[in-house]
Amino acid sequence: MALEPGILAGFLVIFLAVLLGPFKIKIIEENLEVFLFICGVVAMTIAGFVELPGAETGWRMEIIKEALTSPLASLHIAGIPIGIFQIVLIVGLIIYKWHEPIHKAIRKMASALSLKIMAFILIAVLGLFSSVMSAILAAIILVEMVNALPISRKSKIDLTVIACFSIGLGAALTPLGEPLSTIAISKLSGEPYHANFMFLFNMLGKYIIPGILVYGLVGMFFLGKVDISASTTKAEDYNETLKDVIMRAVKVYVFIMALTFLGDGFKPIIFEYFTQIPSTVLYWVNMVSAILDNATLAAAEIGPAMSELQIKSILMGLLIAGGMLIPGNIPNIISAGKLGITSKEWARLGVPMGLVTMAIYFVIIFVMKI
Repeated sequence: MALEPGILAGFLVIFLAVLLGPFKIKIIEENLEVFLFICGVVAMTIAGFVELPGAETGWRMEIIKEALTSPLASLHIAGIPIGIFQIVLIVGLIIYKWHEPIHKAIRKMASALSLKIMAFILIAVLGLFSSVMSAILAAIILVEMVNALPISRKSKIDLTVIACFSIGLGAALTPLGEPLSTIAISKLSGEPYHANFMFLFNMLGKYIIPGILVYGLVGMFFLGKVDISASTTKAEDYNETLKDVIMRAVKVYVFIMALTFLGDGFKPIIFEYFTQIPSTVLYWVNMVSAILDNATLAAAEIGPAMSELQIKSILMGLLIAGGMLIPGNIPNIISAGKLGITSKEWARLGVPMGLVTMAIYFVIIFVMKI
């Protein structure tokens, strides 16, 4: 069942607004969370005019409840809901209270090591452990360490973007890392895969772990010419107020709500068109996860009837593309918010790095068939 031209046009306008608006209009860039929330509300409203067999679309209490609660219960660890809002707020308050000894320890470590080693540690270690500490906590640790380093703003952005690619990949290895992996395992828990806790690690580990280590080496290359001991750039002093800490958590809450509405609002497009696309093409089409919720895309695209190759291609496409733009995944959102990184600044490195990584993995998965 093809969607009506007017519905398609509406979705296209929203998609282009979300994709291009932050780059073209300054007020959107400065109020990205509110803008995405508005786009999500409009997408949900348009979706209400579409009927999908076996799926609910448009406004309903279920999706409103999900949008309100998902920032408070992004993950479940040992049955306990852990939300991005609480983690960002609590860790922010801890750093607000004890920022001096924390930043002093980071600077001491930075002075004892070369920037190359620091870059590799941040990118590789956080990427590898994000699957057990969660992408949220890994991102918070990342931004505090980056913020304390006496390097230029450009170097901080480069380091952050590369590290977020690494964290986004690593978090998918277990259900503790991010919602996408939880959804994928849930969808594949029955016949024929019987997916368990280690399912994605066993399926994707051979792609993700080397990728994280390569990102670490790339980070060393990008920052290798910067000498901390000889740098005239001073580490930024902590200047956040209690209001800043609280507002950052609130903005993250609104951001996650917005992505929930956008993802569900675009469900008619995803269900009607994406699920019909061959794996080799869908791998590239999934670059839309740079601005849409990759967990929603995974929920719509993945099913037990798919081959292992199809599942690999869907997940890897979603995970890599998620690093390209700020809305792509949770680590990006947290890092950009804390460090004040604009959409243009993120895309300068994020887009080309994402495209190169996508091309490399395409060859590995589809051509070399490893």
